[in-house]
Amino acid sequence: MPYTTEEGGRLNNFAVEPKVYTAEPPSNAQKRNYVIGGVAGAVLVAALVFVAVAVSGAS
Repeated sequence: MPYTTEEGGRLNNFAVEPKVYTAEPPSNAQKRNYVIGGVAGAVLVAALVFVAVAVSGAS
């Protein structure tokens, strides 16, 4: 682990920095999966709201 010695004999530890890389744009298959996941999430939220309204008896 890299460290330096400061005045007074104290050690100062530094975290190891991760390797930096550039992100790649999503492929068409990944984009499709994001859309499918978004639609599935929206349907789930809508179903939960419907069930909550139906159970509460609100008119």
